[in-house]
Amino acid sequence: MVGIILASHGSFADGIFQSGQMIFGDQENVAHVTLMPSEGPDDIRAKMEQAIAGFENQDEVLFLVDLWGGTPFNQANNLVEQHKDKWAIVAGMNLPMVIEAYASRLSMNTAHEIASHLVEAGKDGVRVKPESLAPKKSVKKAAAKQQAGGAIAPGTVLGDGHIKYVLARIDSRLLHGQVATAWTKTTSPDRIIVVSDGVAHDKLRKNLITEAAPPGVKANVIPIQKMIEVAKDPRFGATKALLLFETPEDALKAIEGGVDIKELNIGSMAHSVGKVAVNKVLSLGKEDVETFDKLKAKGIKFDVRKVPSDSKDNMDEIVDKARKELQM
Repeated sequence: MVGIILASHGSFADGIFQSGQMIFGDQENVAHVTLMPSEGPDDIRAKMEQAIAGFENQDEVLFLVDLWGGTPFNQANNLVEQHKDKWAIVAGMNLPMVIEAYASRLSMNTAHEIASHLVEAGKDGVRVKPESLAPKKSVKKAAAKQQAGGAIAPGTVLGDGHIKYVLARIDSRLLHGQVATAWTKTTSPDRIIVVSDGVAHDKLRKNLITEAAPPGVKANVIPIQKMIEVAKDPRFGATKALLLFETPEDALKAIEGGVDIKELNIGSMAHSVGKVAVNKVLSLGKEDVETFDKLKAKGIKFDVRKVPSDSKDNMDEIVDKARKELQM
C-alpha cells in the first residue's frame, strides 16, 4: 500500500487528517506532519523521515502538501529527488483530494498513479453556489451535459434490464459526508437514490440532498412506490445505484414491493422517544426490532458499519441487546 504524508504550515495537516478519518475511517500508513512557527526546514524534514520510516512499504510514498514552493513542499521535494522514479508530490491539498487518495489506494498500487489521478479530484472539490458565480466555461459545460441526456422511451431495455444495487444503506442522516465520499468512492455508483415518502414530499430536504451529490454522481429523492416501479423498469438496466433509506421500515416496504436487495448496510439510526441506544450510532425501538426480524426472515444479510474501513458489527447481537432493553 502506498504511504501518504500530509504536510502543511501550522496545524492544517492535523485538522485535515482528522476530518478524513471522520469521513473515511482509520487509515494505515498515513502520517500528518506540520511546520510550526517556532520550527525550521530541518524540523519538518525530520518529521517526514520519521513518518516514512514507519511505513510498511517505503518504496511507494506520496506527499500531499498545502502550498507549492513552501517549506513543506521544498523539504518533501528534497526527499522525492532521491526517489523520483517512485515517489510523488501533489500540492494544493484539500479534503476531497485526501479522501480520493485514500480511496485510490484500494485500486492503485503506485504513488505516481495516484498523484496523476488526484489533480482532477482536487479541482472537482472546488464548487460555488449560486452556480451563476462559476466560471462561464464551467457553466456552459454543465449545461451541455444536462442537454445531452434526453428522455428514454418506455419499454427500452438498457443493459440486462435490471438495475444494479452497489449498496443499500439505512442511515437516518441519509446523504452526508461519509456516504458522499467514503461509500461512493468504494462502490462507484452513477446514481444515489434516497427512498423516502417523507423526504420526497419535503421540498427543502429534497433540494438539500440533490445538491449534496458528489461530482459525477446524480442524486434523486423518490417515494417508496416510485422505487418499486423503477426496480421493474428495464430502462434502468445500465444504472448502478446506491440506495439510501431513512428507516428499516422503509427498506422492508421496498423489498416487499419487489426491490431486489440482498444485503443492507446499517449506518446510523437516530435516537428518539421510545428507542434505546445500543451503540454510539444506533438506536432501536420495538418496531425496528420487529422489522429487522422480518428482514432476517426474508434472507436479508446485514453489514453493520459506518464507513468501509470499519470492522463489521454483529447485527444479531445488536437486535438482541435492543430486545432485552425494550423488554420485548
